Amino acid sequence: MEEQVVLISENDEVLGLMDKMQAHENGILHRAFSVFLFNDKGEVLLQRRAADKYHSPNQWTNAVCSHPRAEENYLQGAHRRMKEELGIEAEITPKFHFIYKANVGGNLWEHELDHVFTGSYTGEFNLNKDEVSEVRYISMNALDEEMKSNPENFTEWFKIILQEYKHHL
Repeated sequence: MEEQVVLISENDEVLGLMDKMQAHENGILHRAFSVFLFNDKGEVLLQRRAADKYHSPNQWTNAVCSHPRAEENYLQGAHRRMKEELGIEAEITPKFHFIYKANVGGNLWEHELDHVFTGSYTGEFNLNKDEVSEVRYISMNALDEEMKSNPENFTEWFKIILQEYKHHL
């Protein structure tokens, strides 16, 4: 069965459910979350999306980004996806939320009310290779330089979310 997303108003009022692909094809506003994880050196964790992902394959992005299910709140969805994608559990706290819309290629759009969480993690990973091909930590300065020199290596939403994150520091 196709994964569904929770359609919402700009005030986060639930309007219904829709197949994830249909929502992305039509750029319809839905719930999402993003997780930024840092190691004990203050470096941010990046994941490289698996080669078989239906959009943005092989691109680097933040630790976890996905959609809560109808029966989940944002935090529950974030914990579920950390386990499903990275094979980890980590303490995370809400940082901010905002709405954005990004063309992710292939006539697909991310139009999301994104709740951003932050946390720390320095342990081992058990990657789900259907979702994530690799992970790495990088300093914010090195990340900025890499994004300037090779922006095509990063997901469109990560570029937007990272800028928003910096405004909330």
